[in-house]
Amino acid sequence: MKYSPITILAIIFILSSARTFGQLPVKPLAPQSQLLKSDNQTLERNKKLVYDMWREFLEGGHLELAEKYFDENYMQHNPNAATGRKAVVDFFSKFSKPQPIVDSIKSTVVAIIAERDLVMLSFVREMPDPVDKSKKYTTTWFDLFRIENGKIAEHWDCAEKMKMN
Repeated sequence: MKYSPITILAIIFILSSARTFGQLPVKPLAPQSQLLKSDNQTLERNKKLVYDMWREFLEGGHLELAEKYFDENYMQHNPNAATGRKAVVDFFSKFSKPQPIVDSIKSTVVAIIAERDLVMLSFVREMPDPVDKSKKYTTTWFDLFRIENGKIAEHWDCAEKMKMN
């Protein structure tokens, strides 16, 4: 049986796709202290604001610091949380307890990127392999924040709607 060149290429592609599309592990681009740096003072200040909020408010559970970081009219685009500074405190008060604040973000940070009034944090996320439950794989989670007048005014992430108890 004779195969066309396209058929042969398709077979090679299919047979090699597991290797070709083998996932590379997600790793940080640099140490967190280097990711915070910028030649632009405003961008560096915005990065530090989001970074400190993550360490102190989210990971540290110090919800009393909400006014330091969030605009009163903070806009939330995560489908599981409401809009407003009070709403973000109410949301995290359900599962957050104050802990000592540490110098760096505990989660593995891939990148911190700032442009205009936006700051994006990306993180390594380890997930169970849906094909082989005994294995895990890494992927990337993104959180994007808009800064206005020195406070976080808006947030986006890739969260999907969850059933909340």
